Amino acid sequence: MRLRLGCELTYWFPQETPLIALLNIHHSRFGDLEKPDHLITFPAVPIQSYRDIYGNWCCRLTAPAGDFKLGTDCVIRDPGAPDMFDLSAEQHRIEDLPDDALGWLLPSRYCDTDTLIGTAIELFGNTPPDGRRVQAICDFVNSHLVFNYKLARPTRTAAEAHAERSGVCRDFTHLAIAFCRAMNIPAMYCSGYISDVNQAPPYASQDFCAWMRVYLGGAWRDYDPRNNRPMTGRVLCTTGRDAADTPLIHSFGWGALNGFKVWAEEVGGDPAQAQAPEESVAGNPLR
Repeated sequence: MRLRLGCELTYWFPQETPLIALLNIHHSRFGDLEKPDHLITFPAVPIQSYRDIYGNWCCRLTAPAGDFKLGTDCVIRDPGAPDMFDLSAEQHRIEDLPDDALGWLLPSRYCDTDTLIGTAIELFGNTPPDGRRVQAICDFVNSHLVFNYKLARPTRTAAEAHAERSGVCRDFTHLAIAFCRAMNIPAMYCSGYISDVNQAPPYASQDFCAWMRVYLGGAWRDYDPRNNRPMTGRVLCTTGRDAADTPLIHSFGWGALNGFKVWAEEVGGDPAQAQAPEESVAGNPLR
């Protein structure tokens, strides 16, 4: 299937403000893009790009004072198959993990594994050491936390989410990652797009989504503690230890976010059907 993916962020800055934007599709999906998903800004400004230590494509730019828009719009080819969660994939012993997986066992800013290790052992110590353990973690997180945008805050850690029992998708993911790492399962934070294809209406407004990848059975596998069910059209943008490594926009100065739009919609085979929505970065407001 073909998916139209994109976003538009609208800011007001009191002065020139350097930014780093992580809004592009992950390099592992570049081959599926019908054309490059260039970052577009209005007004136009110079952009320099680089790849960070996690492989994320980062764009450096300086926003002018006043109103400023930036975003992307693209069409990507996707297999159209729902997520597959392999419950039989085995958990590796620490001694058998590859070197590059070991760093994903460590605590990080928002995944305070050291605080939650006792709770993790109590809850999951008797679960089978395979995909069923990860699924048990996702089941617990999904039922323990209540999704609530109004209670979201950018500083909440996994332990705080567990105690407060609320959060948004990043909090669900941080808590599941912290539990996995506490149980010696390497886990990384992922963010990107998830479509509503094959889901029952009504549909919530689109947003960027967070999930995790865990190392089981010799491979990195996606698990989604927020949705906790197979989703179709999952497209990765960024990975990192937690949300601190994967901000949509890192701003070196204050700015007001006045508009935020995300789209992830199936389109037909006719390229004319893949035009951006009227209010997107490819539409009139950025002309």
